[in-house]
Amino acid sequence: MSSKKVLIICYYWPPAGGPGVQRWLKFVKYLPEFNIEPIVYCPENPNYPIIDESLLNDIPKDITVLKQPIKEPYGLAGLFSKKSAKTISSGVIPKTKKQSLMEKLMLYVRGNFFIPDARKYWIKPSVKFLSEYIKEHQIDTVITTGPPHSLHLIGLQLKETCNMKWISDFRDPWTTIGYHKALKLSKASEAKHIALETQVLNEADHIITTSYYTKQEFQTKTNQPISVITNGYDSHSVRVEGKDDNFTLSHIGSLLSKRNPKILWEVLSELIRENEMFSKAFQLNLIGVVSDDVLASIYDAGLKQHVNVVGYVTHEEAIKFQMKSQLLLLIEIDSEDTKGIIPGKIFEYLISETPILGLGPKEADVEQIIKSTNTGTYFGYHQKAELKAQILEYFNFYQKNDLKVNGIGLEPYSRKALTGTLSELVKSV
Repeated sequence: MSSKKVLIICYYWPPAGGPGVQRWLKFVKYLPEFNIEPIVYCPENPNYPIIDESLLNDIPKDITVLKQPIKEPYGLAGLFSKKSAKTISSGVIPKTKKQSLMEKLMLYVRGNFFIPDARKYWIKPSVKFLSEYIKEHQIDTVITTGPPHSLHLIGLQLKETCNMKWISDFRDPWTTIGYHKALKLSKASEAKHIALETQVLNEADHIITTSYYTKQEFQTKTNQPISVITNGYDSHSVRVEGKDDNFTLSHIGSLLSKRNPKILWEVLSELIRENEMFSKAFQLNLIGVVSDDVLASIYDAGLKQHVNVVGYVTHEEAIKFQMKSQLLLLIEIDSEDTKGIIPGKIFEYLISETPILGLGPKEADVEQIIKSTNTGTYFGYHQKAELKAQILEYFNFYQKNDLKVNGIGLEPYSRKALTGTLSELVKSV
């Protein structure tokens, strides 16, 4: 039986770092086991804000990767303000009161002149190239994954020009994603975003979301079939000698300006003042991009001597931090819009054998995952007393050398199991 060919159009691909690249890198790894031949299409010269060369080793050696040049405005913007260009392209949008005139201008231009995003100029040449490739190689299924959501417009146009099925994968929402409101959109630009989103949701043969909350949102906008396929964890051979000696609370990933739980910094500051043993043992590890606003809040709370700002590390090093830490911190913005955001790192957290301390909007999808898998605790931003009591309880277990977690029901979140679900969807569309 011959394999079914599937063309996967993505922007993030190794050597890109960060969580955006992991999802389809792992799907591509396992799809051949389900009799599907993945063909990847990605930019030849992308402007990735984070690079992780180690991920190149994870690309299966026998798959086809097509690359075409892309023109991106971030390079031009960098001539005027390299720091601002890199900051905004990586998603770290400064708070309004602290934005420079250049940052305000760049956000206005980004939001109103590059719709749906700054990769829009890749659409036309990609459609031209892929239209010929699809016909020549008899590909009958195309998958686009965003953000950037301009890639869905490639799928939309290919759907119109080629006789093929189109699956649209949303790793994040479109018009309801947190940073969308910060783009200083005019009414006309906002209307254009909504119109493009509506067109994609109604023209795709099948839609995939990574969360149930986003599925519920999209069901109010389209009658097309929608499936939830979350991100997941993959098996690895990383080993560590043991847990940290200190009582380490580690956050792995980006801490953007609005992802700044001052309630947590206050709680930690109080525990340090009130408990001498806690003060001696506590260390906050920040692994990844951290905005200046967040660091300022942490330092204002008197935590500077207890903070270890590590910065970005390779994926393997991130896994080591997950396994060595005493607690893992999962933070989301306290907003209705973020209830459906399930960060990819949570699934690696699940198998790290390290308790998770979650903080975000109540009734979020991540809260359900943490509770159903028995892998940690989760609090809303209004639960200061409960949060403080839980951290102190974790510390007491740490002192007894008995801080551990016993996860349950993790297998459905394995990358291979999730790929099996994807393969069934691809074959049925």
